[in-house]
Amino acid sequence: MNFRITNKSIPRRTFLKGLGVGLSLPFLDAMIPAVVRGNSLLAKELESPHRMIGICNNLGVLPEKFFPKVAGKGYELSPYLKTIEQYRDKFTVFSGVWHPDVDGGHPADICFLTASPHPGSGGFRNTISLDQYIAEQQGHLTRFPAMTWGVNTKGGARSLSWTGAGVVIPAEEKPSAIYKQLFLQGSKEQVDEQVRKLELGKSIMDTVQGQTKSLQKNLGAKDKDRLDQYLTGVRDLEQRLIMTKQWEKKPKPKTKAEMPADVDSPAAYMEKVKLIYQMAKLAIESDSTRAISIMLDSVNTPTLDLHDEVAITDGYHSLSHHGKNESKLKQLEAIDQWHMKLLGEMFGSLQETKEQGTNLLDRTMIVYGSNMGNAHTHVTTNLPVLFAGGAFKHGQHLAFDTQRNYPLPNLFVSMLQRMGIEANEFATSTGTMRGLEFA
Repeated sequence: MNFRITNKSIPRRTFLKGLGVGLSLPFLDAMIPAVVRGNSLLAKELESPHRMIGICNNLGVLPEKFFPKVAGKGYELSPYLKTIEQYRDKFTVFSGVWHPDVDGGHPADICFLTASPHPGSGGFRNTISLDQYIAEQQGHLTRFPAMTWGVNTKGGARSLSWTGAGVVIPAEEKPSAIYKQLFLQGSKEQVDEQVRKLELGKSIMDTVQGQTKSLQKNLGAKDKDRLDQYLTGVRDLEQRLIMTKQWEKKPKPKTKAEMPADVDSPAAYMEKVKLIYQMAKLAIESDSTRAISIMLDSVNTPTLDLHDEVAITDGYHSLSHHGKNESKLKQLEAIDQWHMKLLGEMFGSLQETKEQGTNLLDRTMIVYGSNMGNAHTHVTTNLPVLFAGGAFKHGQHLAFDTQRNYPLPNLFVSMLQRMGIEANEFATSTGTMRGLEFA
């Protein structure tokens, strides 16, 4: 597709369609003509995209080691934040935040990106997660609308990602499988077979849709509403099938990174986390997706082998119920510090990777936190949350009332707006995140 450069900006979506195969490549300065780079309005339209990574460690961290004691920009780093001190201007730490009415202790982890209230109640049905909401809005721009991963998640059964219909999306645990999805192209026969399956799926949707429409004449108002919701879901699925079919025909991006070897032992928890974070960097760098969710299922993690001077003698979950036992607290602190170390390594890897005059950390919003403010007492208030990257003004501690908490979903609204999505609310939000500004 050819473009005639004028004083008007080219819509980003049109530009991406025009790229064809280039859709799967990292964004390069050479992709923008010199005449465009000289026009600030056009350059803004064609700048590299924003992405998000949502990470939940469902046993959280020791609060007294995580939260700073002073609010604002001049705060003294807590022991855990000192581990990532070199990135202090790249992240904001929150205190006094929660998901309103998301209670129930351990069951609340599945609501970390949905903020759906009362997950432990009878008849609970989850709502759409932040990553899937983004996928619905911008998923057509990348090969994978969103990617859902996890560590020790019972074979992928536990996940942060949920559809609008309240259906869980299984988490992929194997880094090698993620690598294959991102970079390994199947044979022509395999690609054709996949397209055939997609076409068959769409024909089934067409048939079911036709049959259900014939029922509408004899239905009451409530049943018609239910049927309309169902048909809306069918139409959404059809659109996803169509987009997936188009991507199947496009070559996958190339990478110099080698395929990782999977780690099978649940005890090698930190090695698994490290590999998943490395896959996140590769997925973002290749612009294969704009939304990633990662469930770190510490509850289902056994006694860890940290290869550290601190010996771990009990299961992760058991340690979280420390009863102020000094030995258990020391072990938990060692585990938490490993989490901070690996998070810092991911920050560094993204920051070192350049993209159109900036770097991937500045183009990627990372939410790291937990569904529990204190795993020992199972409270779901005063959640430990760290927010990094994404071209926000960071380097601060936003301290809200630890008794009457501030809605964490407000952060999600700010993130959606940062991605260019017109959204004024998400779940139980009351607006955008107070005190958090675009850079």
